[in-house]
Amino acid sequence: MADDLNLSSLQPAAARRDRKRVGRGLGSGKGRYSGRGVKGQKARSGSRKMRPGFEGGQNPLYMRLGKQRGPYSKDAMPMGPHRTSTQAVNLRDLEERFDDGADVALEALIEVRLIKNTRTDVKILGTGELTKKLNVTAHAFSAGARRKIEAAGGTAVSLREPASPKRRKRRGAAPTRQPKEPGETPTSEGEQTE
Repeated sequence: MADDLNLSSLQPAAARRDRKRVGRGLGSGKGRYSGRGVKGQKARSGSRKMRPGFEGGQNPLYMRLGKQRGPYSKDAMPMGPHRTSTQAVNLRDLEERFDDGADVALEALIEVRLIKNTRTDVKILGTGELTKKLNVTAHAFSAGARRKIEAAGGTAVSLREPASPKRRKRRGAAPTRQPKEPGETPTSEGEQTE
C-alpha cells in the first residue's frame, strides 16, 4: 500500500450516485410530469403495486371462468367430493416399511413417517402388492386393500363402521295413507270418501 489508510483517504468502494430528484422545475430535466408521462393510471400513485391478476378494472380472468356450484368451498369441508378429511396410505408403503407379522397401528404409521399425526382419519388404499402378513388398524380400507391384506394372511381392522349407502327416494311416487281402522282401505289424495 502506497498510502496508509486514514480518515482523509477513505472513499466508497463504488461510486455514489445521487438519487433522482423529480418535480424540481423544467430546467432539471425531470420537471412538469416527473417522468410519468401525461394523465392515466400509470401517472397515479400506487400504480406500480397492482395485485397479481389485475386487468385494469376489467373483470379479471379468474372471475370470468365458470364457477363450481355446490358446497365446494373451504368452509364446506369435507362435504365436497373434491375435498377429503382422510390421509391415504398405500399398501406398497406398508410393504416397504414394515416387517412380516408386524402390527400396523396409527402410532406405528407416525413412527415410520407415513402420516404426520392422528388428528385426521387414515384410509388404506390398495396401490401396490403386499407379500407380508400384517395386522393393519386404520379408520377405513378400500375394497382392494382389504382383499390384498387378507390374501397375504393379515387382518384389516376398521376403526369406523363403513357408511351405509343411503336409499334414494323415488320421484313422482304418490304418498299413500295407512288405514286407521281395520277394514278401511287407503285412499289417494285425489279421491274423496263419502
